[in-house]
Amino acid sequence: MIAGLSVAVVVPAFDEEARVGRTVARVPGLVDHVVVVDDASRDGTARAAGASGDPRVTVVRHAQNRGVGAAIATGYREARRRGADLVAVMAGDDQMDPDDLPALLAPLVSGRADYVKGNRLGHPRAREMPAHRRLGTWALGRATSWAIGAPLGDSQCGYTAITGALIDALPLERLFPRYGYPNDLLSMIARSGGRIAEAPVRPVYAGERSGLRPWHVAVMLGLIGRARARRAWG
Repeated sequence: MIAGLSVAVVVPAFDEEARVGRTVARVPGLVDHVVVVDDASRDGTARAAGASGDPRVTVVRHAQNRGVGAAIATGYREARRRGADLVAVMAGDDQMDPDDLPALLAPLVSGRADYVKGNRLGHPRAREMPAHRRLGTWALGRATSWAIGAPLGDSQCGYTAITGALIDALPLERLFPRYGYPNDLLSMIARSGGRIAEAPVRPVYAGERSGLRPWHVAVMLGLIGRARARRAWG
């Protein structure tokens, strides 16, 4: 717990057998619940996630692959069922520094924000991001800020934290389920009146190839355009 508030971490994972165990093992002690959502992996992701013996860990498995956005929505609901007041998201690929978690939670604990995005561009080690990713992250952040009417430096970072009250207020069943979900979720939060903040987080890269494809970018731009239209037309 932190400041008397129960904390959960949601770990969406797809084919992360090699990394998810380390991700779970590194979740800080202040966390009360760890909800791993195996999005119908084709490998031993669920087994690896549950192998730690950590009593905080719950593994939920989708029968069919539904996408990272849908996995996070499932994790949010499970965390709330377990009584979590604050819920963070850490991807199953072990590329989010657990030392950054307190800084993500701090604006929620103080009551300054309802949702906190990790901002890799605001971290002193931002230049560890590949140059093309830095540029793309900056551009999508600017576009998303314009669309939702809230300042953002890094709209695409998956390292986030949210209050349980805001989870309950959001229509998660309508959240875009795959790539692009961050832009759609930010739009939902802004429209609901949720307060959005950012906290610097360290970018972590292990030389893996990005799964981002040109059509993913097209989807994200479409969702950003839809967010702008929603804002303009109410």
